[in-house]
Amino acid sequence: MSNPIKSLSVLTIVALLASNPTIAQETGTATDEPAVTEETQSSGSGELGLNLGQEVTPENQIGQSYTASTHGDWEIRCVRTKDGNDPCQLYQLLKDSNGNSVSEFSMFALPPGQEAVAGATIAVPLETLLTQQLTISVDNGQARRYPFTWCSAGGCYARVGFSAADIATFKRGASGTMTIVPVGAPDVKVPLTISLSGFTTAFDEIVALTPRSE
Repeated sequence: MSNPIKSLSVLTIVALLASNPTIAQETGTATDEPAVTEETQSSGSGELGLNLGQEVTPENQIGQSYTASTHGDWEIRCVRTKDGNDPCQLYQLLKDSNGNSVSEFSMFALPPGQEAVAGATIAVPLETLLTQQLTISVDNGQARRYPFTWCSAGGCYARVGFSAADIATFKRGASGTMTIVPVGAPDVKVPLTISLSGFTTAFDEIVALTPRSE
């Protein structure tokens, strides 16, 4: 799960430049730089060390993610590829009862011919008690338990599979519940609601976008 990037404040940047003249020269803020005149402004010249920008085209967006569509509480997120066959998946940000962002749920369709018709990558905070695993249920039905697969600096992850029966339950359901347990409170279960609003349309769209094996 990605963490917000904390940027340096303007005051911090100013102090850094003031304490290191070399940085100021490299960034074009030294006093011996040529002044910006009306002539240079109108010409659009990059001689002052100013970046003139780059036209955004599909070619230089390769590898970037984008939201292709939204259905209810599900986004369809894709990654731009050179050949245009962009891989896509369903995405939903899960929050606790206080509105805090806790987990990222990403589901993708699998080619037919295997027991699992869909898979998911579920990201949770590092402070999760991994030995308790996570559970998922739909409309207070029978819960299923899934282990965590690995952890990184951004969080811990579970890679799970869903059968055709599981997906049918998701499509019929109103909402699901994913439960995790925090390390600091091993006797406490934290339920996270998985909204199923728009799930059927979103999943069917993902299936249509998934390449079929020959």
